[in-house]
Amino acid sequence: MTGLSLRRLKALCWKETLQIFRDPSSNLIAFVLPVLMLFIFGFGINLDSAKLRIGVWKEDSGPAAEAFVAALTASPWLEVDSFESRSATEKALIDSQIRGFVVISEDFSRKMESHSAIAPVQVIADGSEPNIAQFVSANVNGVWQIWQAQRAEDRGEEAQREISLEPRYWFNSSAESRNFLIPGSITVIMTVIGAMLTSLVVAREWERGTMEALLASPVTRAELLLSKVLPYYVLGMISLLLCVATAKWVLGVPFRGSVLALCVVGTFFLLSVLGIGLAISTATRNQFNAAQAALNAAFLPAMMLSGFIYEISSMPPLLRAITHLIPARYFVSSMQTLFQAGTIWRILWPDILLLMASSALFIGLTAKLTKRRME
Repeated sequence: MTGLSLRRLKALCWKETLQIFRDPSSNLIAFVLPVLMLFIFGFGINLDSAKLRIGVWKEDSGPAAEAFVAALTASPWLEVDSFESRSATEKALIDSQIRGFVVISEDFSRKMESHSAIAPVQVIADGSEPNIAQFVSANVNGVWQIWQAQRAEDRGEEAQREISLEPRYWFNSSAESRNFLIPGSITVIMTVIGAMLTSLVVAREWERGTMEALLASPVTRAELLLSKVLPYYVLGMISLLLCVATAKWVLGVPFRGSVLALCVVGTFFLLSVLGIGLAISTATRNQFNAAQAALNAAFLPAMMLSGFIYEISSMPPLLRAITHLIPARYFVSSMQTLFQAGTIWRILWPDILLLMASSALFIGLTAKLTKRRME
């Protein structure tokens, strides 16, 4: 067994680079697919409360009832439809034409004029979507509180407020879900891209018959692995920087970290996912099977078990333990820190060290699966 030769390694890397430029699928995966997926995530996923359509059924036509309905209609978060009967309102809710409805009782105006009586307002929301139901309840309650305060001010009275809340959001002052979804989506995208880029390279060598020639040459196992990793690492870093640039300058998501920190974290993350793709490619030796296996092994864990959307602390203990084996978990945390908080090394270093261990694990597994003989 000969030692590592930089001359042979350079020749093998140049060979892989030429294959990358000559293969349209590699360029499509590296440059077109990540931007396309980022636009889908950026514009297709939104957890913010949009304008909700609700219904109103009035049993009372007094001035107080009319004023409250006018306040609901004036809300920028609600689109209000009036109905003539409760049955029609309930049917609209069942048919998903509205997300909830407000019932104003027949003695609402009279009770509002009386200081001793309580004027209840019933809010019924579609509980099949709990988040939407909470938005309906919170928005109607907010309109009610504002209308009460305005009504008291118009009458020259002092509005009684037991608690006055003044919320302040750190790191995401606009409280937009896009600002934490986009960093997580970049993680999912780069996991898929990185695994797919290398999932085909070894399998392609076996299918084309060029692996036999490589095994017959003095090329060592380390040279073979490095020649498969280094060109695709450069390609993956370009793709990562392209995603971050698109997120910042096209989607308008603020990036507060440094490029150096991004490159350090991205390096070990890419080595991990490239190692996953290489391990799959080495084990399957078939491009179609390798691509399918890489897509499933990369996308589903990164989407479901990385903390991108679903909180890890709320998962069952077994799933929480499994998430420690997924590189995307640590990259999601690092990317959200870099985008929203900045370069905070005491938060980034634990993730970097775990990504280093992950990259060593998967590249070591690939080295174990790589044989220097025909089987």
